[in-house]
Amino acid sequence: MKILFTGGGSGGHFYPIIAVAEEINKIIERDHLLNAQLYFAAPNPYNRALLQENGILFKKVSAGKMRRYFSLLNFLDMFKTGAGILRAGLLLYAIFPDVIFSKGGYASFPILFMARLFGIPVIIHESDSIPGKTNVWTGKFAKRIAVSYPEAGSFFPKDKVALTGNPIRREMLMVQKKGAHEFLKLEHGIPIIFILGGSQGAQVINNVVLDALPSLVEKYQIIHQTGENNFKSITSTASVILKGNRYEARYRPFPYLNLLAMKMSAGIADLIISRAGSTIFEIAAWGTPSIIIPITDSNGDHQRSNAFAYAATGACLVIEENNLAANVLISDINRIMENQEERQHMITGTRSFVRLDAASKIAEEIVKIALEHEK
Repeated sequence: MKILFTGGGSGGHFYPIIAVAEEINKIIERDHLLNAQLYFAAPNPYNRALLQENGILFKKVSAGKMRRYFSLLNFLDMFKTGAGILRAGLLLYAIFPDVIFSKGGYASFPILFMARLFGIPVIIHESDSIPGKTNVWTGKFAKRIAVSYPEAGSFFPKDKVALTGNPIRREMLMVQKKGAHEFLKLEHGIPIIFILGGSQGAQVINNVVLDALPSLVEKYQIIHQTGENNFKSITSTASVILKGNRYEARYRPFPYLNLLAMKMSAGIADLIISRAGSTIFEIAAWGTPSIIIPITDSNGDHQRSNAFAYAATGACLVIEENNLAANVLISDINRIMENQEERQHMITGTRSFVRLDAASKIAEEIVKIALEHEK
């Protein structure tokens, strides 16, 4: 049994693949499936350690990105995609997987293009409420389509779609409270705001947080994932803003949070501030009230759609970027933190939204189709 994973070069594509691979490995062990092999095809491995940890072989397949704006790179990337299609054809011919699981994105296109020619079964998963172009195209010939939001189902053939939710790694579901305050150098008894900007950070959010810092640290402790590129400028600016402030130590910026730090931060956070990507599903799994700030110019405006779909459950408050200001953020944080009834309503909303069995459901279907194809 050979299973090939593919998807775009972001954590929102990669980590759900790992979550599904973890469940597939459990099935392989449970059912004593011999000679099973997992592959991941993409322009780069994203996280080679996690691939090795899950017994996944990486295969490099280049892909060009088609930007929505004029750029000479669009012309150059056409050749990169062409080379990727040729490489994908050779790869699929060599290993001939029994099934392909795709998260979509431009990086998956060469593999999916050749999979259609070879007649290899394809399962896709769409994390957003408005699907990307690659997934919409693939949905026309995919054998199964899993979606995270009910709204996404309308873009695909109804007889192929299943609402599964978003696959989340087992490790991310197990938050950790014990020792978290000591590890993160935080005080006990002071409420904690956890600000997630993603691996690259979110400059707009970072700037507003800096403006709001003097007011926020009077009442709260702040764990702030700034992103690697922004860390130095954010910390130097924060040190100036908070100089002489007796609560300066309540602001804890980090360029990046490793798995343990993320689990601890999630475990002790009273409120999370985040973008509207796939992190929404982790926040829901943690059962934490949140303020979601969608990116204004996301592809197809999918982040805004994601945010309001999540807000419809009552799990979060949405602040759009054009309304985002320090006084607005401070006011909304205070309102949520000081209203226990609203906080409980949000927590209840997270429970109605999250689907903790997403990865296992998708894994079972992948293995089922792979075994049928293998025969």
